[in-house]
Amino acid sequence: MSVTSILKYLCIPDLASEHGELVDHMDALVHWFMLVLFVGWSAYLAYVFYNFNAKRNKKADYHGVRGHATTHIEIGVCIVEAILLLGFAFPLWARQADEYPTGPDVVKLRAVGEKFLWTFHYAGNDGVLGQLNRKLISQNNNIGRDPTDPNGKDDFISGGTMKLPVGRPVIVDVESKDVIHNLALTVMRSAQDAIPGAKAHMWFKPTKTGTWEIICGQLCGVGHSQMKATLEVMEQKEFDDWSKEQSTNSLKAAQAAAALPAPVAH
Repeated sequence: MSVTSILKYLCIPDLASEHGELVDHMDALVHWFMLVLFVGWSAYLAYVFYNFNAKRNKKADYHGVRGHATTHIEIGVCIVEAILLLGFAFPLWARQADEYPTGPDVVKLRAVGEKFLWTFHYAGNDGVLGQLNRKLISQNNNIGRDPTDPNGKDDFISGGTMKLPVGRPVIVDVESKDVIHNLALTVMRSAQDAIPGAKAHMWFKPTKTGTWEIICGQLCGVGHSQMKATLEVMEQKEFDDWSKEQSTNSLKAAQAAAALPAPVAH
């Protein structure tokens, strides 16, 4: 049985990201280690119950354990945990930091959480996300897009569905309008807290097409369980055609709005 074979018995979600295999490998090692500890401590507990019950020991022993076996076991557990942290978790995090994607092939978008929905704001054909201004939030501008920012003229919104291309790196900026949320993309083995007043991001590269569920990983209120969205990974050409059409339509709408005469002050 391989290291990761235990995961198929734990109902682990599909894997659809390039770095996810390393995450699953570390997860499997932790589960194997915990299984060994569970069996070992259970056997020791059974031994204690059998060997030190009242019938076999009429007189209490107040000296306790005189050997050092338990100390050695505890030290061993600490060493294994340090290996898992230093040998797997830190290198995985360093890899994510060192290989941060750049270039025109990167898909950039912003995920804005609020009670109780996700809104996805895409950089348009220029590949640059426009700025947000919380003072501009209204019924027709639910995330506060700044119409004066030239970088945001061709940006577009996808509410409820995050569409991505397969085989290209994706950078997601994560923000919140109200309380702490968490953008949890389980199939990508990625999650990021959305904290009011703070900007955070995550990146990954999808490796297969499909449709999955996006959830909020932080308890955020009475509607938390209903705060869901859809993750759709499609072929690159299909995504490019969709993105170009959405961006072009958004740019035309922005240009039309700018051409309207300014309202007359009374």
